[in-house]
Amino acid sequence: MSTSSPARGAEEFVAALRGLSYRYWGSHPFHVRMHAGELSEHELRVWAANRWYYQSVLPRKDAAIISNCPVPEVRRDWLDRIVYHDGTAEGDGDSGRERWLRLCEAVGLDRAEVLDERHIVPGVRFAVDAYVTFARTRPWVEAVASGLTEMFSGHLMQRRVGDMLANYSWIRREDLVYFTNRIDAVSEEGKSTLDIVVRYCVTREQQDQAIAALSFKCDVLWSLLDAIERAAMKE
Repeated sequence: MSTSSPARGAEEFVAALRGLSYRYWGSHPFHVRMHAGELSEHELRVWAANRWYYQSVLPRKDAAIISNCPVPEVRRDWLDRIVYHDGTAEGDGDSGRERWLRLCEAVGLDRAEVLDERHIVPGVRFAVDAYVTFARTRPWVEAVASGLTEMFSGHLMQRRVGDMLANYSWIRREDLVYFTNRIDAVSEEGKSTLDIVVRYCVTREQQDQAIAALSFKCDVLWSLLDAIERAAMKE
Protein backbone atom coordinates (compact mmCIF):
# COMPACT_ATOMS: atom_id res chain seq x y z
CA MET A 1 0.00 0.00 0.00
CA SER A 2 1.41 3.41 -1.00
CA THR A 3 2.02 6.03 1.64
CA SER A 4 2.10 9.78 1.24
CA SER A 5 5.43 11.56 1.15
CA PRO A 6 6.59 13.18 4.38
CA ALA A 7 6.17 16.91 4.79
CA ARG A 8 9.05 19.11 3.69
CA GLY A 9 11.12 20.82 6.31
CA ALA A 10 10.51 24.55 6.64
CA GLU A 11 13.63 25.51 4.67
CA GLU A 12 12.84 23.11 1.84
CA PHE A 13 9.23 24.31 1.71
CA VAL A 14 10.22 27.98 1.60
CA ALA A 15 12.80 27.23 -1.08
CA ALA A 16 10.12 25.54 -3.20
CA LEU A 17 7.88 28.59 -2.88
CA ARG A 18 10.67 31.05 -3.65
CA GLY A 19 11.68 28.86 -6.56
CA LEU A 20 8.61 30.11 -8.42
CA SER A 21 10.04 33.61 -8.70
CA TYR A 22 10.89 32.99 -12.37
CA ARG A 23 7.13 32.69 -13.04
CA TYR A 24 6.42 36.15 -11.63
CA TRP A 25 5.25 38.85 -14.06
CA GLY A 26 8.37 40.94 -13.56
CA SER A 27 9.91 39.18 -16.55
CA HIS A 28 6.84 39.53 -18.78
CA PRO A 29 7.76 41.23 -22.12
CA PHE A 30 5.34 44.08 -21.43
CA HIS A 31 7.02 44.84 -18.11
CA VAL A 32 10.44 44.53 -19.73
CA ARG A 33 9.42 47.16 -22.31
CA MET A 34 7.95 49.36 -19.58
CA HIS A 35 11.20 49.38 -17.64
CA ALA A 36 13.19 50.06 -20.80
CA GLY A 37 11.10 53.15 -21.53
CA GLU A 38 9.66 51.65 -24.71
CA LEU A 39 5.93 52.02 -23.97
CA SER A 40 3.90 54.75 -25.64
CA GLU A 41 1.56 56.99 -23.67
CA HIS A 42 -1.33 54.95 -25.07
CA GLU A 43 0.19 51.71 -23.82
CA LEU A 44 0.73 53.17 -20.35
CA ARG A 45 -2.90 54.29 -20.25
CA VAL A 46 -4.14 50.83 -21.24
CA TRP A 47 -1.94 49.29 -18.54
CA ALA A 48 -3.00 51.69 -15.79
CA ALA A 49 -6.72 51.48 -16.60
CA ASN A 50 -6.74 47.69 -16.75
CA ARG A 51 -4.57 47.10 -13.74
CA TRP A 52 -7.03 49.29 -11.86
CA TYR A 53 -9.46 46.36 -12.02
CA TYR A 54 -6.94 44.15 -10.26
CA GLN A 55 -6.24 46.80 -7.61
CA SER A 56 -9.94 47.45 -7.05
CA VAL A 57 -10.86 43.82 -6.26
CA LEU A 58 -8.01 43.09 -3.85
CA PRO A 59 -10.14 44.06 -0.81
CA ARG A 60 -12.82 41.60 -1.97
CA LYS A 61 -10.18 38.89 -2.30
CA ASP A 62 -8.88 39.65 1.18
CA ALA A 63 -12.41 39.71 2.61
CA ALA A 64 -12.96 36.24 1.15
CA ILE A 65 -9.86 35.00 2.94
CA ILE A 66 -11.10 36.45 6.23
CA SER A 67 -14.57 34.94 5.77
CA ASN A 68 -13.10 31.45 5.29
CA CYS A 69 -10.42 31.66 7.98
CA PRO A 70 -11.22 30.17 11.43
CA VAL A 71 -8.14 31.67 13.11
CA PRO A 72 -8.87 34.99 14.90
CA GLU A 73 -5.21 36.06 14.90
CA VAL A 74 -4.95 35.68 11.13
CA ARG A 75 -8.28 37.45 10.56
CA ARG A 76 -7.20 40.42 12.66
CA ASP A 77 -3.87 40.75 10.88
CA TRP A 78 -5.41 40.33 7.43
CA LEU A 79 -7.94 43.11 8.04
CA ASP A 80 -5.17 45.71 7.67
CA ARG A 81 -4.86 44.81 4.00
CA ILE A 82 -8.48 45.69 3.31
CA VAL A 83 -8.12 48.98 5.15
CA TYR A 84 -4.98 49.83 3.19
CA HIS A 85 -6.62 49.39 -0.21
CA ASP A 86 -10.06 50.82 0.64
CA GLY A 87 -8.89 53.47 3.09
CA THR A 88 -10.60 54.48 6.31
CA ALA A 89 -13.18 56.68 4.56
CA GLU A 90 -14.40 57.52 1.07
CA GLY A 91 -11.79 59.59 -0.76
CA ASP A 92 -9.01 58.71 1.71
CA GLY A 93 -5.98 60.04 -0.18
CA ASP A 94 -3.67 57.58 1.55
CA SER A 95 -5.57 54.50 0.41
CA GLY A 96 -4.16 52.18 -2.22
CA ARG A 97 -7.09 52.84 -4.56
CA GLU A 98 -6.62 56.61 -4.43
CA ARG A 99 -2.90 56.27 -5.03
CA TRP A 100 -3.53 54.12 -8.09
CA LEU A 101 -6.10 56.61 -9.40
CA ARG A 102 -3.45 59.30 -9.02
CA LEU A 103 -1.16 57.31 -11.31
CA CYS A 104 -3.99 56.85 -13.80
CA GLU A 105 -4.48 60.60 -13.96
CA ALA A 106 -0.74 61.12 -14.41
CA VAL A 107 -0.69 58.97 -17.55
CA GLY A 108 -3.60 60.89 -19.06
CA LEU A 109 -6.73 59.10 -17.90
CA ASP A 110 -9.78 60.82 -16.49
CA ARG A 111 -10.81 59.52 -13.08
CA ALA A 112 -14.37 58.86 -14.28
CA GLU A 113 -13.28 56.66 -17.19
CA VAL A 114 -11.19 54.54 -14.84
CA LEU A 115 -13.94 54.12 -12.28
CA ASP A 116 -16.59 53.13 -14.82
CA GLU A 117 -14.20 50.45 -16.16
CA ARG A 118 -14.90 51.22 -19.81
CA HIS A 119 -11.35 50.25 -20.76
CA ILE A 120 -11.26 46.86 -19.01
CA VAL A 121 -10.67 44.11 -21.57
CA PRO A 122 -12.25 40.64 -21.24
CA GLY A 123 -8.98 38.83 -20.61
CA VAL A 124 -8.15 41.06 -17.66
CA ARG A 125 -11.62 40.75 -16.17
CA PHE A 126 -11.56 36.97 -16.57
CA ALA A 127 -8.12 36.57 -14.95
CA VAL A 128 -8.89 38.85 -12.02
CA ASP A 129 -12.33 37.36 -11.39
CA ALA A 130 -10.76 33.90 -11.41
CA TYR A 131 -8.41 35.03 -8.65
CA VAL A 132 -11.28 36.28 -6.50
CA THR A 133 -13.19 33.05 -7.10
CA PHE A 134 -10.11 31.07 -6.06
CA ALA A 135 -9.95 32.99 -2.78
CA ARG A 136 -13.63 32.40 -2.13
CA THR A 137 -13.73 28.70 -2.93
CA ARG A 138 -10.39 27.23 -1.93
CA PRO A 139 -9.23 26.56 1.66
CA TRP A 140 -8.18 29.83 3.29
CA VAL A 141 -4.50 28.90 3.63
CA GLU A 142 -4.29 28.22 -0.11
CA ALA A 143 -5.75 31.66 -0.77
CA VAL A 144 -3.17 33.13 1.58
CA ALA A 145 -0.40 31.22 -0.20
CA SER A 146 -1.50 32.60 -3.56
CA GLY A 147 -0.57 36.04 -2.25
CA LEU A 148 3.06 35.05 -1.78
CA THR A 149 3.85 36.92 -4.98
CA GLU A 150 4.52 39.62 -2.36
CA MET A 151 7.88 37.94 -1.86
CA PHE A 152 8.88 38.91 -5.39
CA SER A 153 7.31 42.36 -5.73
CA GLY A 154 9.28 44.71 -3.47
CA HIS A 155 12.39 44.72 -5.63
CA LEU A 156 10.32 45.09 -8.79
CA MET A 157 8.47 48.10 -7.37
CA GLN A 158 11.72 49.76 -6.39
CA ARG A 159 13.13 49.28 -9.87
CA ARG A 160 9.90 50.46 -11.48
CA VAL A 161 10.00 53.81 -9.70
CA GLY A 162 13.53 54.54 -10.89
CA ASP A 163 12.92 53.34 -14.44
CA MET A 164 9.64 55.22 -14.89
CA LEU A 165 11.11 58.46 -13.59
CA ALA A 166 14.10 58.04 -15.89
CA ASN A 167 12.15 57.11 -19.01
CA TYR A 168 8.78 58.88 -18.87
CA SER A 169 9.36 62.58 -18.34
CA TRP A 170 5.71 63.47 -17.73
CA ILE A 171 5.49 61.17 -14.70
CA ARG A 172 6.57 62.72 -11.39
CA ARG A 173 7.73 60.96 -8.24
CA GLU A 174 4.52 61.97 -6.43
CA ASP A 175 2.52 60.21 -9.17
CA LEU A 176 4.24 56.94 -8.23
CA VAL A 177 3.33 57.07 -4.55
CA TYR A 178 1.46 53.76 -4.86
CA PHE A 179 4.78 52.05 -5.52
CA THR A 180 7.00 54.14 -3.23
CA ASN A 181 4.61 53.59 -0.34
CA ARG A 182 4.31 49.86 -0.97
CA ILE A 183 8.00 48.94 -1.32
CA ASP A 184 8.61 48.44 2.40
CA ALA A 185 5.03 47.48 3.25
CA VAL A 186 4.82 44.69 0.70
CA SER A 187 8.10 43.21 1.91
CA GLU A 188 6.74 43.08 5.46
CA GLU A 189 3.47 41.60 4.24
CA GLY A 190 5.40 38.97 2.31
CA LYS A 191 7.24 37.91 5.47
CA SER A 192 3.98 37.76 7.44
CA THR A 193 2.24 35.78 4.70
CA LEU A 194 5.12 33.33 4.45
CA ASP A 195 5.06 32.79 8.21
CA ILE A 196 1.35 31.95 8.06
CA VAL A 197 1.76 29.52 5.18
CA VAL A 198 4.69 27.70 6.79
CA ARG A 199 2.86 27.52 10.13
CA TYR A 200 -0.41 26.11 8.79
CA CYS A 201 0.77 23.94 5.89
CA VAL A 202 2.03 21.04 7.96
CA THR A 203 1.44 18.07 5.64
CA ARG A 204 3.02 17.33 2.30
CA GLU A 205 -0.40 17.63 0.63
CA GLN A 206 -1.00 21.07 2.16
CA GLN A 207 2.46 22.20 1.09
CA ASP A 208 1.87 20.97 -2.45
CA GLN A 209 -1.43 22.84 -2.54
CA ALA A 210 0.27 26.03 -1.33
CA ILE A 211 2.91 25.75 -4.07
CA ALA A 212 0.15 25.17 -6.63
CA ALA A 213 -1.74 28.20 -5.32
CA LEU A 214 1.27 30.45 -5.77
CA SER A 215 1.80 29.03 -9.25
CA PHE A 216 -1.85 29.78 -10.05
CA LYS A 217 -1.43 33.39 -8.92
CA CYS A 218 1.62 33.78 -11.16
CA ASP A 219 -0.52 32.50 -14.05
CA VAL A 220 -3.22 35.05 -13.20
CA LEU A 221 -0.75 37.93 -13.28
CA TRP A 222 0.92 36.74 -16.46
CA SER A 223 -2.45 36.29 -18.18
CA LEU A 224 -3.46 39.76 -17.06
CA LEU A 225 -0.42 41.27 -18.77
CA ASP A 226 -0.95 39.14 -21.86
CA ALA A 227 -4.42 40.66 -22.20
CA ILE A 228 -3.11 44.19 -21.57
CA GLU A 229 -0.36 43.75 -24.14
CA ARG A 230 -2.82 42.63 -26.81
CA ALA A 231 -5.22 45.48 -26.04
CA ALA A 232 -2.41 48.06 -26.11
CA MET A 233 -1.52 47.04 -29.67
CA LYS A 234 -4.91 48.32 -30.88
CA GLU A 235 -4.13 52.02 -30.97
